[in-house]
Amino acid sequence: MKIQVTQENLNKALSSVARVASTRNTLPILANVLIKTVGTRLSISATNLDIAITYYIGSKVSEEGSITIPARLVQDFVSSLPSGIIELKLDEYKLHFSTGTYRSTINGISSEEFPVLPNIKDGSEWKIESSLLKKKLQQVIIAASNDDTRPVLTGVYFHTDQGNLLIVATDSYRLAETTIKNVRNEVNILVPFNATQELLRLVSDYDGDVEIINNDQQVLFRVGDVELVARLIDGKYPNYSSLIPKKFLTTARLPKSELLNIVKVSSYFAKENAGSITIDVSEEDQSLNIHSIASQLGENIASTKGKIKGEGSITLNSRYLLDALHVMNGNEIIFSFNGKLEPSLISDPSDKEYIHVIMPLKS
Repeated sequence: MKIQVTQENLNKALSSVARVASTRNTLPILANVLIKTVGTRLSISATNLDIAITYYIGSKVSEEGSITIPARLVQDFVSSLPSGIIELKLDEYKLHFSTGTYRSTINGISSEEFPVLPNIKDGSEWKIESSLLKKKLQQVIIAASNDDTRPVLTGVYFHTDQGNLLIVATDSYRLAETTIKNVRNEVNILVPFNATQELLRLVSDYDGDVEIINNDQQVLFRVGDVELVARLIDGKYPNYSSLIPKKFLTTARLPKSELLNIVKVSSYFAKENAGSITIDVSEEDQSLNIHSIASQLGENIASTKGKIKGEGSITLNSRYLLDALHVMNGNEIIFSFNGKLEPSLISDPSDKEYIHVIMPLKS
């Protein structure tokens, strides 16, 4: 292999791919990235067996070839090089780098030992505009579980209903659902949380459509010159729709900035009490009050005015409420509940496609 690439392109590719390489895996080869020529391009790949990322960059290929080299080392090394052209030359299992006054060699392992990267055949193909997908993923992944004892809750659930795509995550204490309208394909896939995290990073600076191909076992997201493949979570997602309240006894329409601020202030006094804050809503005063107690430090009461119908109180985890508010973009928030023991619902009047449900704490 003998090629020339720009430092900027190689560094960007390695930064995207090397995160997936695992130094904790029992297979040492998984701590490496696979570098190989593909026609006139250079592909850089990494996998942890659950997800795989391949990044294609333009290059000048004089000789074809492939090799795997340590991901962390090559990423740190290339990021420290000056901008310009880098020449890569493979000599048996040694990859030589030269640019300007720099001459370096990284010892590699044969590409034949690298796991075969998945290739999805006969899958369903569909597209989502990247900025829309970014917004939707940001809204839901905050509610995904990190408890591996219930694998289905560690994923993000994509499924279609009546021509709309619903994206959902829940950890059983909170639930986030968002909708993308007019998706023609039938979709029913459960994507691992770490794959959606990587996908969110990839779409953050990309303009264009994200191409998606899935079958019953895997899903591929093509983001420009990058391909992310993930093994789907096997299992049936819970029937979450029955948990979403349809009618409410108490509803408060509030300025988002004011609600966000009083929840944040209240959370400082709730840290030693599992983030617990008690929310009281008064129709007579047209106000929402939050009470939080830190037994060793003191207590806090904060309030804001709004348009209130009904009254009552409920105790919630302040961190969950803050997470929900941070991903809502409108100027107002609608906060609704039916009593101390039933789920509360937070919604944005300017974005009717997103809802966030938070289960109450025992007060």
